[in-house]
Amino acid sequence: MARLPRLSLPGYTHHVILRGNNRQPVFKDNSDRQILLELLVRHCQNHHVYLHAFVLMDNHLHLLVTPQPDKALSKMMQNLGRDYVRYFNKRHTRTGTLWEGRFRSALIQTERYFLACMVYIDLNPVRAGMVAQALDHPWSSHAHYVGARQDKWLVPHALYWALGNTPFAREKAYAELVQAGTEEDMKHALTSSVMGGWALGEEAFTRSLQPMTSRRVSKVKAGRPFKAGDAN
Repeated sequence: MARLPRLSLPGYTHHVILRGNNRQPVFKDNSDRQILLELLVRHCQNHHVYLHAFVLMDNHLHLLVTPQPDKALSKMMQNLGRDYVRYFNKRHTRTGTLWEGRFRSALIQTERYFLACMVYIDLNPVRAGMVAQALDHPWSSHAHYVGARQDKWLVPHALYWALGNTPFAREKAYAELVQAGTEEDMKHALTSSVMGGWALGEEAFTRSLQPMTSRRVSKVKAGRPFKAGDAN
């Protein structure tokens, strides 16, 4: 079965995963992580993609981004993946692929899922058993949002700003969200949407997206094939 074209629309927030081929590590040390981060920031800025949150794991990475122009997300990710592989292969005297094909992404309903996705991203190292708490993992945006570090190239979303009237209030409120964790239903929704490439949101939200793209935006229930007229 032919794979669906990627669902990506400018001005909407996307949860993105890029994984190593065969789950192999994509970083050998912190120098690799630093280079990946520098390339990520550069290409996001070059392609006008707002980078809200990130985490670098051992064999994959998560991003929360909002592309501005059409096709900006694909261009940014293609350039990031290509440039990092070139660097990685040269430094570690290797050849061949590093990434597991193309990146995966899910367009999300911002007001319902944005903060939940940030928390989900921050807690990835905790769920993986890499650290005891999110702040112990330096390779994520968590430290920035709780006031432990300044990453001026991150673009905080309006929903983060709305957490409090002062930096301290926002940082405290966000730290409490992370401390509360992510419910299982929310984790499942965030994971399944990004792995499947489906939009994540309420029915009215996904329905509003359909006229903007020729591909379906959410899974069709068994026995009901998608037709072009469904966009209406």
